[in-house]
Amino acid sequence: MRLDRAVDAYLRHVAIERGLSENTVAAYRRDLAGYVQWLREQGVQETGAVTPTMLSSFIADRAAAQPPMAASSLARLQSSVRGLHRFLAREGIETADPSVNLRPPKQPRRLPKALTIDQVEQLLDAAGPAPSTGADAAAATGGAPGDLLGLRDRALLELLYATGARVSEIVQLDVDDLAHGDVLRVRGKGSKERIVPVGSYARTAVDAYLTRARPELSRRGRATPRLFLGARGAPLSRQSAWLVIHSAAERAQLTAHVSPHTLRHSFATHLLQGGADVRVVQELLGHASVATTQIYTYVSVDALRDVYATSHPRAR
Repeated sequence: MRLDRAVDAYLRHVAIERGLSENTVAAYRRDLAGYVQWLREQGVQETGAVTPTMLSSFIADRAAAQPPMAASSLARLQSSVRGLHRFLAREGIETADPSVNLRPPKQPRRLPKALTIDQVEQLLDAAGPAPSTGADAAAATGGAPGDLLGLRDRALLELLYATGARVSEIVQLDVDDLAHGDVLRVRGKGSKERIVPVGSYARTAVDAYLTRARPELSRRGRATPRLFLGARGAPLSRQSAWLVIHSAAERAQLTAHVSPHTLRHSFATHLLQGGADVRVVQELLGHASVATTQIYTYVSVDALRDVYATSHPRAR
């Protein structure tokens, strides 16, 4: 099969039949475009002409590239190539799979970086004002542009930390996804839905945003069911949400690198430190395998070691 036709067929398969996210499909497309270009430079035009030796040479070529690829990027590249050839063999388009013995590189274990509880509170306070309640909330209508965005930013970060959701999941939320009391309906990777509890702090912040900020932001743009809106009324993008978090981290003077995933890591780490079962955390995070979640147990063990080293008289 021609290389470009094979790639198109595979991408349709992972997008439609496997239901992978747009971001994942886009990453596969980039990886396979580089793979196809390399094959054509070797004079290969058909997938049936690819051999295991060619595949090994391609991966070695990419591993030796300058600047060097990160181990995670190289592993994803191998996964993209393996997936393509496995698909062609399984569908009977090609008689053999040349990638069957291709093995991903061993990646160093990198523990996710989590904030302390105090640091999370600093970040949330820097994002925007804590929502007022009672008479203050009833009297507050409209507000300056900065007040509106401050309410939105506080609600955004409170919800990210309260649910451990990915930023891409949060910006895709509709207002109706919150219409279930103290739980949130989240659509994760592969369009899989999960239900996540929402704590009182996050719910109060979101209610304040919905009551006092979102109606005004919504009037500035076209009608949309999306929960979080930008300054001009359009749905908030993932990039804009990242900038909100980055700006809040700067105002909070947090020296550690803070990203949307930092709040997800902090959510999982703090739950495990509080005694939550790893299987429960797996369900809340939407991980397909508990092995992905178990990396957070190493973070908790490291915290225990630190306490032991500083507290026990015979630790050193």
